[in-house]
Amino acid sequence: IFTDKIVVVDFFFTTCPSICPIMKRQMLRVYEAYQDSPDVLLFSHTIDPEHDTVEILKNFSEGLGINSKKWQMVTGPQDEIFALAKHYMLAAMKNDQSPGGYIHSGSFVLVDQNKKIRGYYDGTNKEEVDQLIVDLKKLTRK
Repeated sequence: IFTDKIVVVDFFFTTCPSICPIMKRQMLRVYEAYQDSPDVLLFSHTIDPEHDTVEILKNFSEGLGINSKKWQMVTGPQDEIFALAKHYMLAAMKNDQSPGGYIHSGSFVLVDQNKKIRGYYDGTNKEEVDQLIVDLKKLTRK
């Protein structure tokens, strides 16, 4: 799936009461800008796999009106998801004191075709997401 693709990665959960709704609106802007580009894929990893089943993620995707082949909402064992977030140098962990029971980064990570991280963008900040859209254009073959 990742072979020769530019990927934008983030971590979220569908019941998040704080930054996730903003992040999804901003990621939707990235999706809309690159939905016709075969070089770009978006991956949103749930950090709450106990609640966010495949069916819940499918319904969430459909609610956004997105093509799940272009923007995938993925799940897996929680410890592996947390380890993957750490691999991207992002925070993702349970925390009973936080709204929704989790702490996680609001960053979008841009990964090039060679699996090299090219940038971090605040997924709650319109200007930073604008910059991500510009930086993606530099990496695509358009």
